[in-house]
Amino acid sequence: MELREWQSILVPYKYAVEELKVKFKNIRNELAENGEYAPIEFVTGRVKKISSIIDKAKRLDIDLSEIDEKIEDIAGIRIMCQFVEDIYTVVSYIRSRKDMTVLYEKDYIKNNKETGYRSYHIIIKYPIQTVAGTKEILAEVQIRTLSMNFWATIEHSLRYKYNDYLPSDISDRLKKAGDAAFNLDQEMSEIREEIVRAQVMFEMKSITVKDIVRSIQELTRMGKIEEAAFFQKKFDAVNNVSDMDEIITLRNQINNLVYELKKE
Repeated sequence: MELREWQSILVPYKYAVEELKVKFKNIRNELAENGEYAPIEFVTGRVKKISSIIDKAKRLDIDLSEIDEKIEDIAGIRIMCQFVEDIYTVVSYIRSRKDMTVLYEKDYIKNNKETGYRSYHIIIKYPIQTVAGTKEILAEVQIRTLSMNFWATIEHSLRYKYNDYLPSDISDRLKKAGDAAFNLDQEMSEIREEIVRAQVMFEMKSITVKDIVRSIQELTRMGKIEEAAFFQKKFDAVNNVSDMDEIITLRNQINNLVYELKKE
């Protein structure tokens, strides 16, 4: 198969990866904008390299004309979470979406591999619009905690170095490291509620402060220089205060004034 043919085949997968990255990032952004806890930490994606597709097709005895139907991870999305519990929340989001179809799932967290690998995999069918019309492609979504991803990245590099055949001593140490990483995840889950409350409070303060700054700028644009300076002084006094009630009260005062002035 020539390079031009490969490029033509892979174009829809590239579109799909970009669209899916945006959609999953938007889940995080929407929750954050509403002052809610977002289970998604960040999202990455990639299209499998041509050499990797050929190697996998040979290994699985798949004809290159069948790769669209039989190789499920040409398009790959990786979603990182802070806590194990967040992974299952993201899974429920994906199951409920109407713009993609879940074909099947593999839970390598409750049923981790012997190597120590842990992750949650979902194979989806995703429709992409091309010049030639709608094309449904397969994509793999991997959902992991940050520590799971760190371990998997190291393990992948070592497997590449040793051509997929790890020396037994390195394999044993990797398994122990994988267990240690999961123990860390479990420890973090024990204090998850406290961490989540702190992060939600931080997001709420960030949104509220942004709103206050925007309203002070609005007063300045309206020519209300004294009022803007007055509220700027009050804002400077409460910005470093940990009590959110004071900051919210100030925001409401400024917003009410801006609202009344716009009515005049």
